[in-house]
Amino acid sequence: MTLVVVEHSAGVISRASWEAVAAVQSVAPDGEISLLLLGSGIGELAAVAAARGVGPVHVVEDAALGAYTPDAYIFAVGAAVAALRPRLVAMAHSYQARDYAPALAARLGAPLVSDVVGLRLENGELRFRRPMFQGKLAAEVRAVGDAPTFVALQIGAFRADGVKSRTDGGASSPVERLTVDFTGFTNRQTAEPPFREARQAVDLSQAERIVAVGRGIKAQEHIAVAERLAVALGAELAASRPICDNGWLPMDRQVGSSGQTVAPKLYVAVGISGAIQHLVGMKGARTIVAINKDPDAPIFEVADYGVVGDLFEVLPAFTSELSKRSR
Repeated sequence: MTLVVVEHSAGVISRASWEAVAAVQSVAPDGEISLLLLGSGIGELAAVAAARGVGPVHVVEDAALGAYTPDAYIFAVGAAVAALRPRLVAMAHSYQARDYAPALAARLGAPLVSDVVGLRLENGELRFRRPMFQGKLAAEVRAVGDAPTFVALQIGAFRADGVKSRTDGGASSPVERLTVDFTGFTNRQTAEPPFREARQAVDLSQAERIVAVGRGIKAQEHIAVAERLAVALGAELAASRPICDNGWLPMDRQVGSSGQTVAPKLYVAVGISGAIQHLVGMKGARTIVAINKDPDAPIFEVADYGVVGDLFEVLPAFTSELSKRSR
């Protein structure tokens, strides 16, 4: 059995968790997938997870899990793994997972493969692909040691809409309460509100549409041209690394190996050449539209649609047409 640890915040299941489910569905060694949901007062959330029909939803509830702390998650996930005995434990490669998963794997003497962007089965054995050296290389690795194997899937590397229901007629999967005895448990941390770099900080990994700008925008004052297109599309504004390094947009808007990894339904790359460091951060997008005056720009190799032209002419035309259609 494969167990997926589901993350949630403010009563909403993280899209990255559904990406993790989609990633392991096709390669689960025995085809069986269960979800693990931790928290306090999460009955409605469990029903939402069960409605996806992926497999049984195992719920662990306790006041200690009301707010995330690594101690509580190590204790609760460890107890769930001992009770359910999965062969594979999957999760999104989030800041939360990076916090507790290595300590839990070490405590259990189990292998952990992190930042995974691809999985495949070979002779019944799982192989994991993960980037190396800031995305310049991709290594294929296998886990060595006894089950379970812990795997953290890179956010944005898989499509959340790829999740398949295993139930007939849209029926919900069963919800099963898993009893974990917290007697004697000591939490060494006091939970504080999640850290945000700024009030304007944005989680691009959750955006359905993104307009990203690169060096071709030429100057900070020209970003407004792309911003107007983003508003017309109902999209988030993002950028390649040089734009953020210059301070033209905040660092939380950066897409790429040293920024955020995204998988929106639509990604519009404006004046972006397509260096590998940027491509690894957005190649999971469903539809990629590239706008660049250089017909040989590498971005066109991954684009679904390409426009060779001056972005200062193309973007206003796009924006104007979208405005007409919205009237």
